[in-house]
Parts: sequence; C-alpha cells; structure tokens
Amino acid sequence: MLAIIQKEINGFFSSPIGYLVIAVFLTINGLFLWVFNGGYNIFDNGFAELTSFFELAPWIFIFLIPAITMRAFSEEKRMGTIELLLTKPISLQKIILGKYLGALILIILALIPTLLYLFTLSDLGNPTGNWDVGSTIGSYLGLFFLGLAYTGIGIFASTLSENQIIAFIVAVFLCFFMYYGFDGLSTISSFREISSLGMQSHFRSVARGVLDTRDVIYFLSVATFFLSLTYIILKKRP
Repeated sequence: MLAIIQKEINGFFSSPIGYLVIAVFLTINGLFLWVFNGGYNIFDNGFAELTSFFELAPWIFIFLIPAITMRAFSEEKRMGTIELLLTKPISLQKIILGKYLGALILIILALIPTLLYLFTLSDLGNPTGNWDVGSTIGSYLGLFFLGLAYTGIGIFASTLSENQIIAFIVAVFLCFFMYYGFDGLSTISSFREISSLGMQSHFRSVARGVLDTRDVIYFLSVATFFLSLTYIILKKRP
C-alpha cells in the first residue's frame, strides 16, 4: 500500500498540473484574503481572525479536490493498466485506500502553507498574539474532515469514467450537493432538519472549536460510504 501512496504522490508532482493545482489554491486564497477589497479581506474586516479563509476554503475545495482525485482510477482505465493493477498481489481494499491516502496527503500539503497566515495574524493582533486559538484549530480540523469526505467522493467519481473531465465534473457536483445541497433543500421544504445531512452544518459545528463525536462520525461515514461504492464498482469489473 505504501508503494501505491508513493506512486500517487510522485505521479501528481511529475507533471505541472500538480504544482498548478496547489498554486491556484494558494493564489485564490491569498488574493481574496489580502489583496481584493470585499467581505473576505482580512484588513477590511478589522479583526485578527481567519474566519474569511475558513468560509472560502470549503468552496475552493469543491474544485481543488476533484482536480486531485480525477486521475485516480480514470487514468488507469484510459491507459489500460487497471487490469494489471488489480492482478497485483495486493487486496482491492488496499489499492483503494492507497490511492485515497495519497490524494489526502496532497491536500494536507496544500493546506500547510496557509499556516503562514497564523504568523501574520499574530503580528496584526492587538496586543500581538491575540487571536482565537480554539476556533482556528477547530476550523483547520473541520477542513481536514471535509477533505476526508471530499476525497472519498472524488475517488468514487474517478471510477465512473476513463475520461478525467467527466470524473472531475461528477465529483464537483457531488461535493457541492453534499456540502450545500441539503441546506438548500431545507430552505424550500418544511423539513428544516434535513440540513443536518449536509457537510456545511457539520463543518460549522467543528469550526466553532468544539469537537463533537457526531460530526467526526458523520465525515468518516461519508468517506467510508463512497469508498465502499468504489470497492463495489471495481469488484464488479469483468
């Protein structure tokens, strides 16, 4: 499984696309948080906090993570190497988990540079170092759990077609629906509780700085569900 994880990471950084995806993520965040005037600009808000980043990042993740995962199995199908991969002396579960963890590591690598924002906030605070530690840590944990779920969705979408663009579009749609769709449905129906099925409410719950086991179980369940669907699809291949 470690070989598969290493293969995924090497494959991602062996082409300009890997660096481009991470660069786009950091650039978009940087522009909205520090350059463009508006509601996301930290200087305009007047508070030394990363609330704007944690509101923006989940939406960027909707496009970033499918861009990372779209090649997981669709590329294997296109190249005709999936049969060779499935005949290797390693279980299908480990193959799926290896590709999943490889993509997840790349997402964490994309998040690490954003920790520099904390040093900037620490200097901007009055007094220096005055920033909400609990909420910030909770929000980063929320992004991590969100990444767990999005990555599971993206890996699943990559099994549906050998065309990476189709896999990307399907993953974007599913991520968007799982994040915002249930909240949208709750506003047009009488069942307000349906919003609890969506990721947005659980992400906001974790971002408050209080780690509830129900939120953790929710994100792990979503990731497990889509990875299970991935296993079923690959297992049924002729």
